[in-house]
Amino acid sequence: MLKFLGLIGLLAILVAIAAAVFFFGGFYSVAANIEDPSIVQAALIQVRQASIARHAKDKPPVPLEDADTVRAGARAFSTRGCVNCHGGPGVDWGKWSEGMQPDPPDLKKVGEERQPNELFWVIKNGIKMTGMPSFGATGVSDDEIWKIVAFVKRFPTVSPADYKDWTATP
Repeated sequence: MLKFLGLIGLLAILVAIAAAVFFFGGFYSVAANIEDPSIVQAALIQVRQASIARHAKDKPPVPLEDADTVRAGARAFSTRGCVNCHGGPGVDWGKWSEGMQPDPPDLKKVGEERQPNELFWVIKNGIKMTGMPSFGATGVSDDEIWKIVAFVKRFPTVSPADYKDWTATP
């Protein structure tokens, strides 16, 4: 049994050395136009999901279903530049965002899958290595971020005409 545990320990050390050589030796490409190996993609997704779940604890201070809140969120979404990466109802995302790795998520899916506190945390804090900035670090208030969350939760059902109307400059 002791020999078996020694063998497992030796294998663990060899794998750790090989991984260090692979990553720190420059063999892993950080180019945005090359897909990550599936094991790296899976690991990054798992780390991201676990981190968001652990840290996203804030609760909405206002009802997110309120029509005025959703409209204000659509305006903030448009003026803060979110539409450049994620598009909007009836609006394509910026061509340059196609070069981002990973791709910006489809907010029709995200709006249905994520809880409001998770969306708030991501918008406020950003996500490393994705291009998603921290809007909290740029001075966007929590109140405005919650309005964006309200819009993202409604994103899948907002018509292009409503979005255009809500984001028109008065």
